Amino acid sequence: MRAVVLGIGNTILSDEAAGVRAVEALEQAWHVPDNVLLIDGGTSGMEMIEDLSNLDFLLVIDVVLTGAAPGTLVKIAGDEIPVFFRDKLSPHQIGLPDVLASLELLDAIPKEIVVLGVEPISLELGMEMTPTVAAAIPELVDRAVAELRARGYVLAPLAALAA
Repeated sequence: MRAVVLGIGNTILSDEAAGVRAVEALEQAWHVPDNVLLIDGGTSGMEMIEDLSNLDFLLVIDVVLTGAAPGTLVKIAGDEIPVFFRDKLSPHQIGLPDVLASLELLDAIPKEIVVLGVEPISLELGMEMTPTVAAAIPELVDRAVAELRARGYVLAPLAALAA
């Protein structure tokens, strides 16, 4: 069982950094098993094909534009996934839809894809997320851990391992 947690976003566009920051927080707080790869995808594109090929589970963390209140956490899964990527709910989505389309053509698409997102407040140039979106990062991490655990991946808090 292979999984990838992919944080995507642009760290110089304030709240757009949420996906990348969530993966960083996950890496700092949790021990993940060898069959789970954490990727800071930034605004990467086709160079991710190899890492995303033939996965059992792809968990994408990003900001999403759904019209919900700023800071709202969103889960997109199942039949909603093709609509999510077609409608570009994420403000950048530079390469991921193309990567997934290529993986589908190669018959290497992940068996399951889930997107966890947060509704942004600002996508303006800036190195800091807004306080509302920054405050959502721990919950995004908790939800990512829950999604992985629900599929049988064993994660342990790093603090517990140090004790």
